[in-house]
Amino acid sequence: MKILIVEDEYQLLKTIEDFLLSEKYLVEKATDYYSAMEKTMIYDYDCILLDISLPGGSGLKILEKMKNEGKAGNIIIISAKNSLEDKILGLDLGADDYLTKPFHLSELHARIKAVLRRKQMDGKPVLLQGNLSVDFLQRQAFVENKLLKLNRKEFDMLTFFVINKNRLITKEVLAEHVWGDNIDLADNFDFVYSQVKNLRKKLKDSASGVMIENIYGIGYKMTV
Repeated sequence: MKILIVEDEYQLLKTIEDFLLSEKYLVEKATDYYSAMEKTMIYDYDCILLDISLPGGSGLKILEKMKNEGKAGNIIIISAKNSLEDKILGLDLGADDYLTKPFHLSELHARIKAVLRRKQMDGKPVLLQGNLSVDFLQRQAFVENKLLKLNRKEFDMLTFFVINKNRLITKEVLAEHVWGDNIDLADNFDFVYSQVKNLRKKLKDSASGVMIENIYGIGYKMTV
């Protein structure tokens, strides 16, 4: 995943860059209005972190240009301004979120992951896989319109499988997605096996048309 950071405060830029690199993102930077405008017009990014107040111009003008060029989307405004007017204007111009400085890196990361999830889902709040439907907003899953009772982790795993249907998902990637930074505290992946086993059983018992295959020694794959 490639992320563009548009920020002129060096220390904040460096802090965000180091954090995102540690999370295995590809990172590009722009420190003023003109370089940011050039990069956003030429290249595509999975997510853009955009400051409003930039040397040479406003980040809102960049948003407006991107919207006119059909390139708006996957943008999180990061600004020292906690102005309702700026928030409304930014969102109207195509920003996906607005985060006021100062903020915790964990909160920023959560916002980035939410934007990326929406991109992966093509903006659809409900996805269908066979006779299984997953409502991301209500955090509910149904088989033939019958509620599938899942705990929080099982639902998070199910959504990740649905978004990545027919793709091989390693147990490490699955664990990091569902358990986040806390995965570093784990001695092994027994908890992943346990949750997948429970989810697989619930899908089978409900006569779901989807199946989570075990790829021996590597991970899992969801098929319909």
